[in-house]
Amino acid sequence: MDQYVIKGGNPLVGEVDISGAKNAALPILAAAIMPDETVLIENLPDVTDIHAILTAIESVGAQVTHVDRHTVKINGSGISDYRIDGDYIRKIRASYYLLGALLGKIHKAEVVYPGGCNIGLRPIDQHIKGFQGLGAEVELPHGRVYAYADKLTGGHIYMDVVSVGATMNVILASVMAEGTTIIENAAKEPHIVDLANFLNSCGASIRGAGTDVVRIKGVQRLHGTEYTIIPDQIEAGTYMFGAAVTKGDVVVKNVIPKHLESISAKLIEMGCEVEEGDDWVRVVASKPLKRTNVKTLPYPGFPTDMQPQITVALGLTNGSSIVTESLFENRFKYVDELSKMGAHIKVEGNSAIIDGVEGYQGADLSAPDLRAGAALVLAALTADGYSTVENVQYVERGYEDFPAKLKGLGAHIEKVRTDREAARYHFEEVS
Repeated sequence: MDQYVIKGGNPLVGEVDISGAKNAALPILAAAIMPDETVLIENLPDVTDIHAILTAIESVGAQVTHVDRHTVKINGSGISDYRIDGDYIRKIRASYYLLGALLGKIHKAEVVYPGGCNIGLRPIDQHIKGFQGLGAEVELPHGRVYAYADKLTGGHIYMDVVSVGATMNVILASVMAEGTTIIENAAKEPHIVDLANFLNSCGASIRGAGTDVVRIKGVQRLHGTEYTIIPDQIEAGTYMFGAAVTKGDVVVKNVIPKHLESISAKLIEMGCEVEEGDDWVRVVASKPLKRTNVKTLPYPGFPTDMQPQITVALGLTNGSSIVTESLFENRFKYVDELSKMGAHIKVEGNSAIIDGVEGYQGADLSAPDLRAGAALVLAALTADGYSTVENVQYVERGYEDFPAKLKGLGAHIEKVRTDREAARYHFEEVS
């Protein structure tokens, strides 16, 4: 089983290029099957979730051509099936975007119940409500989701809770429905705006993406386009907190600073210096980190996907902090792993009470999910001694070239396949 071996103690210093946003790329790739003309998509992150959804797209008859590592051409004119199956797709939550895309294109879709990281209950009731609001029937046979309709008609859909996935799925299903669809209490994340921009470039008529009311006027067909995915705000935020915890100086490049405002604000509150340019952000951590409190919220609030990273940083402050998780109830599973490193964290309900310590100690760790895995790597980078992080397949679902990019900033990290290789890496470093 692949693992990372990490020797802590080196500050992260230098520049790092941020990849395309996974959370934007996945729904856009699903949307790319809807036109019958060829679509070119650039700045895709080279991560396992992207590979999985591209395989799924091919499985229903779409043609996928890999232009280069970060660029694909997709042509959905040959779609011949409406069923998405296979172990590869069970592992990613974003499989459900193919429900909206196929339902919108051919009025029928069947997908295995979506998987992804086990960070808490993520029901799809708002997705189902949205599809039904467009006139579709939805069944749940044996761990699958089956949606179908003779025709789709625009409707007025109010989301009971703010749901990123449901907002995007209803957008996908409604772009070629008859009439106008209004989504109220819509999520506002940057990747929703990116999906809407992509679909509009294909001829859709979507207004209000990025606000809590989205209006979609159905069109008869979509056409081909060329489109570039936005930068990944969570990857950028992870390196920003990497600078903070290692007392480093990092410039994250190819970013949209506005998407990072909630992250930058907390880093400034904790005593870091943050500079912004047109497409870069610099984080300098020359002073001891300060305690603070944080609550995860839908965009533009502090992202739930950055909650493990800020917890790692707050564990190194002088004082007590509280992190409240308002979106996913199982997102503190990594706390037991941090405790192995000497962290003092107590979880009570949906909050973690953190008493800062002077430093972490190296330990053998296991990543419970994608973002927690990245956060444990950050903790290991600042720890005294060696650490190993297992289950790195979670991390590689969302971070392109993670060890290589960290090594480019001066980190001591290697990906190895066996415990024997890990031991040899220890030996080589000591010698």
